[in-house]
Amino acid sequence: MLPLWLEPLARLVDAGGVILVGIAGVAALLFGLALERVLFFRITYRRARRALIERWAARPDHLSWSALTLREAWTRALIARLRRPLPWLKLLVGLCPLLGLLGTVTGMIAVFDSLALSDTGQARAMADGVARATLPTLAGMAVAVVGLLFTSRLEQIIRREDQRLHDRLARAVEESHA
Repeated sequence: MLPLWLEPLARLVDAGGVILVGIAGVAALLFGLALERVLFFRITYRRARRALIERWAARPDHLSWSALTLREAWTRALIARLRRPLPWLKLLVGLCPLLGLLGTVTGMIAVFDSLALSDTGQARAMADGVARATLPTLAGMAVAVVGLLFTSRLEQIIRREDQRLHDRLARAVEESHA
């Protein structure tokens, strides 16, 4: 008898195999990173952007080569903080379909192995086994599509914020001279 909190995991393993649990783990990690990025953007990044704009506006020199280089270094560092988890997100998105395929292949091997041992060509048993074997592929593809949508949106937000940051820094200089 399993504890109550482990029953969903047992049903998951029964439905699609151990690989499906791995896909669920990758999905949890992927969506955890996505949630962290949303919170980072809404809280930490906005404060850091505001501080950078105030620091830039407080500088007496805005036009020299060294000032422009410093501004570029500051903006690149801030945008790099936004980009930091993108390689990990892309890796997890790419890993999901591969795990799904691995689950399908191992499930099909189990189906053919059980059919070879039973000596009966039961179509119903084979159909049930094939359905269980393809479940990891479905799960892997579903997680990958949602992760890909989030990753694409995050890249779009980063490009937009990079442009906005440069525009706001230029506007802060104009307002400080007015």
